[in-house]
Amino acid sequence: MSWPVVQLSDVAQINPRLPKNIDGSQIVSFVAMASAGEDGMLLNEEPRILAETKKGFTYFERGDVLLAKITPCFENGKCLRPGQISNQIGFGSTEFHVLRANAELLDADYLFYMIWSKQFRFLGEKSMSGAAGQKRVSADFLKSFQIPLPPLEEQKRIATILDKADTIRRKRQQAIQLADEFLRAVFLDMFGDPVINPKGFEIRKLSDFFIDNKNGTKCGPFGSALKKQEYTESGIPVWSMDNISLSGDFDCAPALWVSEEKFEELNSYSVLPGDVIISRAGTVGKMGVVRSHYEKSLISTNLIRVRFNEHRLIPEYFVSLMTYCKGRVGRLKTGPDGAFTHMNTGILSSLTFPYPPVDLQKRFMEYRRKVISILDSSLEYEHEGLFALQSISRKAFSGTL
Repeated sequence: MSWPVVQLSDVAQINPRLPKNIDGSQIVSFVAMASAGEDGMLLNEEPRILAETKKGFTYFERGDVLLAKITPCFENGKCLRPGQISNQIGFGSTEFHVLRANAELLDADYLFYMIWSKQFRFLGEKSMSGAAGQKRVSADFLKSFQIPLPPLEEQKRIATILDKADTIRRKRQQAIQLADEFLRAVFLDMFGDPVINPKGFEIRKLSDFFIDNKNGTKCGPFGSALKKQEYTESGIPVWSMDNISLSGDFDCAPALWVSEEKFEELNSYSVLPGDVIISRAGTVGKMGVVRSHYEKSLISTNLIRVRFNEHRLIPEYFVSLMTYCKGRVGRLKTGPDGAFTHMNTGILSSLTFPYPPVDLQKRFMEYRRKVISILDSSLEYEHEGLFALQSISRKAFSGTL
């Protein structure tokens, strides 16, 4: 089934203005950028008087969707679902865009899931302009963005399905966090703090363990080599920053695809099992090891691919080292959000760290496999359901459901 495609500005207001002659003495909800979660949930709100708040902040109402427009908040998915503030009127950071659905044409929850989707964020990131570290998604991008528009009841059905998917995602995330805390303790017990190096391991440079000088590191293709219009609805997956996390996980759920022909053209950016992919923009230094059932795949523009000789350095060990010992490896620094402050192929090549014997790396991997096996078996049903619902999400927003 295919649905009509419309511009977002045809079915929603972008950054509506505060009505005139409004009661300035009423209590409104104030939402700082830090109060909007990356899962769309409101973390905190502060009651304020409207007259003392309306200048210098962004106005919105309870049924509106908020979208962070500045990097890295946009890439991280900072949004606010409709209906969460206590008061009818709210004010927030000027770094929010406000989207107000036309209730006769567009369901607000459907709108939220559309702009929270990986596909939307990837395309929005490519449209950003401004100085490094201060890039923003423009209102013009939102206004001209085209969306599939099924009947209103179908929109509500899709939003309900995606609500269920998000509940499953939250449950999985809680279990993964507990497992990760256990593995962190095991890692530090086996290898120690890399700054102190209590085990006395030899200090080595990361480039010593690359597969070879040519293929050890590779930055993703320039934007001109992979344009927006060249993405397809299926085919060869393209991994983006949304496929990796600050906790070192790789998410094998593609949101972007290219044709077989485009893959062959960009073959030098292809990915093999065991490659480590690392974000070099937005939330810098997110990483994960690609273990996927897809035989072919590519990295996107803002990723670095690292390929090791796995007989000497196990990729999962390296990602665990960088994840569990953030800012303590090779003098790398992290910011307040837990992300590395800078990352490129030169930094990676010159990175130094205590190098444990491969047999000890393998022992840690065995612990890790056992924990993940228990986790996967306990969440097998949820994993299958989540994969199916992610597929529905992708089809819904491409208008092919």
